[in-house]
Amino acid sequence: MTRSPHHRPSVISTEQNRSYNEAIASLRKEGRRAPTCQHRQLKFLNNRLESDHGKLKQRIGPVRGFKSRKTAHNAIREFDVMRMFRKGQFRSMVDSLAGGSEARYIGRLFQVFIA
Repeated sequence: MTRSPHHRPSVISTEQNRSYNEAIASLRKEGRRAPTCQHRQLKFLNNRLESDHGKLKQRIGPVRGFKSRKTAHNAIREFDVMRMFRKGQFRSMVDSLAGGSEARYIGRLFQVFIA
């Protein structure tokens, strides 16, 4: 089987923590990762991705002590959504569905009346 010249092999880029090797080996064993999938361990390769989560990590710090995984998951997801609002990533939806008001947009999402 020939590959197209534009085909890129799948690559997982991680930091140099040893636990990633075990996790990726487990995924391969379960058939959830192709044996040809490459694993690159470069200390600073993911910096652009990780820096995007810096503000989220600042918000999580003061809210320590989640009682369950579900609570932690929901809180982190909500922090991230609010950060996305601040970055303007929902601007087109807010403009088209709520006349530019983020409060009205959230009200529509959760079926809550906002004056």
